[in-house]
Amino acid sequence: MKAELRGIKAEGWLCRNCREPLQPMPVNITYMGSSFQVELPRCPTCGYTFIPPDLAYGKMLEVEKLLEDK
Repeated sequence: MKAELRGIKAEGWLCRNCREPLQPMPVNITYMGSSFQVELPRCPTCGYTFIPPDLAYGKMLEVEKLLEDK
């Protein structure tokens, strides 16, 4: 999955903690024992990761439902 997710890009976003520009970085997401690596906007200093609403309420919700049905 790319950092440009449904029109949301890492460029222009700042970390809310240290005000550093977010950069597309690989992030490990774990849910119910399954791990996935996706590329998301992340702060290179403190590790704060921005999860866009489209991803949180769209794709992640779909994956969550699939995993719970197993």
